[in-house]
Amino acid sequence: MLASFSLCPAAENVRGHTAADYERHVTQLKKKVPDDGFTIVVARPFVVIGDDSPEEVEHRAKQTVQWAVEKLKKAYFPKDPAEILDIWLFKDKKSYEEHAQRLFHSKPDTPYGYYSHADRALVMNIATGGGTLVHEIVHPFMAANFPQCPAWFNEGLASLYEHCGEEDGEIHGYPNWRLPGLQKTIRQKKLSSFRALCSTTSDEFYDDDRGTNYAQARYLCYYLQEQGLLGKFYRRFYAQRKTDPGGYKTLQEVLGRTDMRKFQTEWEAYVLKLRFE
Repeated sequence: MLASFSLCPAAENVRGHTAADYERHVTQLKKKVPDDGFTIVVARPFVVIGDDSPEEVEHRAKQTVQWAVEKLKKAYFPKDPAEILDIWLFKDKKSYEEHAQRLFHSKPDTPYGYYSHADRALVMNIATGGGTLVHEIVHPFMAANFPQCPAWFNEGLASLYEHCGEEDGEIHGYPNWRLPGLQKTIRQKKLSSFRALCSTTSDEFYDDDRGTNYAQARYLCYYLQEQGLLGKFYRRFYAQRKTDPGGYKTLQEVLGRTDMRKFQTEWEAYVLKLRFE
């Protein structure tokens, strides 16, 4: 018995790969899935594969994946990823760890999920919730639309949607679990400047074992969102990517601020007033 297969109705009219392309992709996936307990759902530009109940996998494909794709494309990303990408939704920690090792020959270094560029796959422990899934969906879209994007903004925008919903038809991020750690760092007066954040290399950004870089980037994006400036910043940053590869000058322009020390003091006070329950 082969894994069950379906197509999200919302995916029917999306341009790019043809229905035949997806059929061929699904045929190859059916050879890869470990057993018949998996359901396969096309949610363009992704194919979702899950070992929960068929109803739950289809619900995730439509209500999380297809919803996020629609809202992210509307807000930022006109181009789909060039490749058909897989989203593996494993139902619990045991399934996630065992299948990541079996299918991708690597042990996950996060309990939530990750995006593997080499495997063209998002690999998720969906029992931890859909926030990481939306976060990881941002990355292949950013790679397709803004490949020069620095890590701070790539992760800041992705992290913004770890806790998100819909307001007036738009995707909207809310305060999340990264807030208390950031507030602690602010109170300790140990937070880097925005100039330093925008100048980090990928290695420097990811080597921050406290997670402060992620949190600072997320809540800068959150602030821009709340001021109605996030989409403007993204578009202007992309337009000026060659002359301002870190985005710092663009950030000043969009904020209308030249004294960034004063702005950071105000922003830190703003962050300290936020609450996450």
